[in-house]
Amino acid sequence: MNHAQDSRSGSVFEVVNPRGTSPIVLVCEHASSFIPDHFDNLGLHGEALTSHAAWDPGALGVAQGLSRHLNAVLVASCISRLVYDCNRPPGHPGTMPARSEVFDIPGNLNVTEAARKQRHDAYYVPFRNAAAAAMQAVQTPVLVTVHSFTPIYHGQRREVEIGILHDDDVRVANAMLDCAPSHTPHIVRRNEPYGPTDGVTHTVAEHATPHGHPNVMIEVRNDLIATPQAQAEIALQLAGWLKQATEQIQIETGAAWKG
Repeated sequence: MNHAQDSRSGSVFEVVNPRGTSPIVLVCEHASSFIPDHFDNLGLHGEALTSHAAWDPGALGVAQGLSRHLNAVLVASCISRLVYDCNRPPGHPGTMPARSEVFDIPGNLNVTEAARKQRHDAYYVPFRNAAAAAMQAVQTPVLVTVHSFTPIYHGQRREVEIGILHDDDVRVANAMLDCAPSHTPHIVRRNEPYGPTDGVTHTVAEHATPHGHPNVMIEVRNDLIATPQAQAEIALQLAGWLKQATEQIQIETGAAWKG
């Protein structure tokens, strides 16, 4: 799926491998840079339309690879985060940002309340419902959201290469970090380059935490996943960590995370 395909399909979200048998449910909120025609690119041109401001480059390829390796369902957005960021709570200014790092977003300036509600109902609600349905279809779900981040942010180089993010529930993150150091050449860190205080945990807070379901957010620096081959390699590595993590949690808890 890419933004050209989104334009043809008109879909708000895509469900990949809906019959997957894994307890893991994958979600990729920023999978696409597609902006529907009637928004006139939100007044943007050139680099802004394909940069990390519009989507998470490489994240979808990694998520699709994880879906294959784990035989897990994947729910992916088909709409740019600039139209509506599905990983922000309704009413948050970041759902329709007027500025994203170095880019002003003219089409998100002075959006009326009626227009905000229209975007919320058209893009967020269907995506949220699809993610909720995927979680409800699994007896003991583990929610894993997949993201990428830019290597340079506001002029500062980021050293971290893979971030394992969590909110209050540390089970999956701890288990992944336990196995990561001996299984990767990459710099892997907890709650970097973002953490719960940055307001990036909406999806897990919405679909996992209230029900006691284990969850984790994965952030990969996008220069590491710039090609399909690189995405496949990272997906294979992450799939191994997630398999170990879920097995460890099952052993420790007897899969007693069911909400």
